[in-house]
Amino acid sequence: MGRIFLQKTLSNPEFAGEKREKLLEGLGRIGEVVPEPLPEVTAADAEGAVASIAGGALYTDEFYAAAEDMRVVARWGVGFDKANVASATREGVLITISPVHTDTVAEYAVAQWLATLKRVYTLHAMAHDGDFRLLKSYDVQGSTLGLYGFGRIGQEVAKRARTLLGPDGTLLVSDLRPDIAEVAARYDAEVVGSPAELFARSDTVSLHVSGADPIVDYALLSQMQPHASLINPSRANLVNDQDMARALDEGKLYYYVMDDPPKGLQEVHRGNPRVICTNHAAGITQESVERLDATCVGQVEAAIAGRRPDHILNPEALDHPRVRSWLRE
Repeated sequence: MGRIFLQKTLSNPEFAGEKREKLLEGLGRIGEVVPEPLPEVTAADAEGAVASIAGGALYTDEFYAAAEDMRVVARWGVGFDKANVASATREGVLITISPVHTDTVAEYAVAQWLATLKRVYTLHAMAHDGDFRLLKSYDVQGSTLGLYGFGRIGQEVAKRARTLLGPDGTLLVSDLRPDIAEVAARYDAEVVGSPAELFARSDTVSLHVSGADPIVDYALLSQMQPHASLINPSRANLVNDQDMARALDEGKLYYYVMDDPPKGLQEVHRGNPRVICTNHAAGITQESVERLDATCVGQVEAAIAGRRPDHILNPEALDHPRVRSWLRE
């Protein structure tokens, strides 16, 4: 039997249960389940490797070149930066993602939208400090919500937000997709001409964009209204943290919510009560973890059985001789 790498989240006791146990038992019947090597998967790990349910490890060029039996790297989630798609495609390894937690991330964004407008975090701190003054907060109904990025998750947020905004509320969207006008119309949303307009007009901006480079800087944050908040359930690297710290200090916005801990580049935010941090938890609930587990295990089982797995990120690899040698369907 070949070796199947298993990322560490699948051994987290917080999410242990009968469903996960059965899935892992099934994997054990088709391969030798071993922990995913960290922080990198290298040529030294290649012998006998056939599949991976991948987490935070970096899959190196050397690994793909040496792993002649490798069929699939199934990403537990939708982030694929460390999967090294180019090298996998070149060497004939399929990369899959598991886009089955978009509802969960959308719910997180909506929850933070409500909490920030209602000033829940500040009121909580005041109450614990014995400060019972009234604090101005805002209605969701009739407010303006801006969505920067209108892909799968942005649309799920819009679906939930439209009712909460009410007939007098405004839903703004900014996205470069060519069909943005058509997609926005489905949600009674207005397409703005630029991100700057989105930030200037919104009471809350929710960020739903992928990428590795910052797209929110001081110039954009300076367009915000002092009572407004930015919610970032995507990636912390999309926001320039030094610019954000400056903008908060100058009162350009009220809250910044990021689904990342305050470390590394985000260390500048540590201890700031206006920066609400969560530990990459936006897409993680009991139900979404069960969906992620089942999707990834199903992708690995399919590939080992010679079937085409779901949600292939690099379909061009299907024509690679290595893939054609095992793909029967």
